[in-house]
Amino acid sequence: MLTKLRARRDNLHLALMLALTFSTGVVDAVGYLGLDKVFAGNMTGNVVILGMALAGADDLPWVGPLLALFAFMFGAVIGGRVLRPVKAGWTTRTTWLFLVVGIVLTALAVTLFITQGKPPQPWELLITFFLAAAMGLQAATARHIAVKDVTTVVVTSTITGFAADSRLAGGKGQPWFRRAAAIVLIAAGAGVGALLLLLGIGWGVAAAALVTLVAALFGHLAAHVKYPVA
Repeated sequence: MLTKLRARRDNLHLALMLALTFSTGVVDAVGYLGLDKVFAGNMTGNVVILGMALAGADDLPWVGPLLALFAFMFGAVIGGRVLRPVKAGWTTRTTWLFLVVGIVLTALAVTLFITQGKPPQPWELLITFFLAAAMGLQAATARHIAVKDVTTVVVTSTITGFAADSRLAGGKGQPWFRRAAAIVLIAAGAGVGALLLLLGIGWGVAAAALVTLVAALFGHLAAHVKYPVA
């Protein structure tokens, strides 16, 4: 009985991290298409854009990606500091951090609804900062929960594992579902984010906020289920 309950909790954590992976795809679509080619969650993309922009490539921004990079690190530092004293897994602190992410995204969505389009400078950079900081906080919190192969913000290592451990590469088995789901969901999130941009720039951020808040709620409830005494 105890083993089954723990397995259900692990499966729930996987489902919640996959949901957050989807929301990251939505946020990155908003950042790249709606905020001047900036990734809020995928820092590899920002580093590449920044490198090309500094090399003189035409029509590539450098202020936004650089700001997003430092903001993401800022959010991750906060997450690491808050979670350092507690054991890995879902705790009350992880719930609060995910709630903070959801609240920040909600506030940004409201701001974007008010602007009714791409915000003017310097507000665009301010929104970029808080969006990336929220994603950094999310990434650090997800890292503490430690669901294998699902970081919620990048899938490069997941794709590598999916290919390197496949039967074509001589592998004998792998957690293919979680890896494939993470890859598909971040792409699906990006697609949904792009479609929501047709309605307005705030809708994608609002959708990501909803997913995050629901994930925080379900994760918190599951973390406080009492195991029976073995």
